[in-house]
Amino acid sequence: MLVILLGFLFISSSQTYEEQSLIENLEQWLPDKPMESSLESIQVSYGNGVISVESRGYYKFIEFFIRKGAHFVLFGLVGLTWFLLLRKWKPVRRFTVSILLTFICACLDEYHQSITGGRTPSFRDVRLDMAGAFFFIGSYVTVRWLLGKTKKIRKHSFS
Repeated sequence: MLVILLGFLFISSSQTYEEQSLIENLEQWLPDKPMESSLESIQVSYGNGVISVESRGYYKFIEFFIRKGAHFVLFGLVGLTWFLLLRKWKPVRRFTVSILLTFICACLDEYHQSITGGRTPSFRDVRLDMAGAFFFIGSYVTVRWLLGKTKKIRKHSFS
């Protein structure tokens, strides 16, 4: 799983923005620009500017959130995969090493983008990647803990 995720990230960061653009697909999938009037009130500060429907247009605005969502999810999965691979380690060390390895992967991904034409590396993306890793690992640990609590409650209820 980890090799597949890292391979996908490597291929993705090897492509220029134009090669990855979702604009044509979004124009086909969303020809009526659903929720455009609602989205016009949203502005996000990112990089050196503001991302909005007004500043970028409807489709580039949607694409921005898809791209950033992909960062969050993919690196969340990378972090969780590291965490699961290190299952024999003590929890704190396992968490720390998983986060560190994900950080290294995120930095290498941004570096790779810096040597790819038409791409802009950003430490903001590394922070977003790390937020995904913290969220996915934290969610996994929380769900496992809750399931453990539920099993204990059921076991004591039927004794």
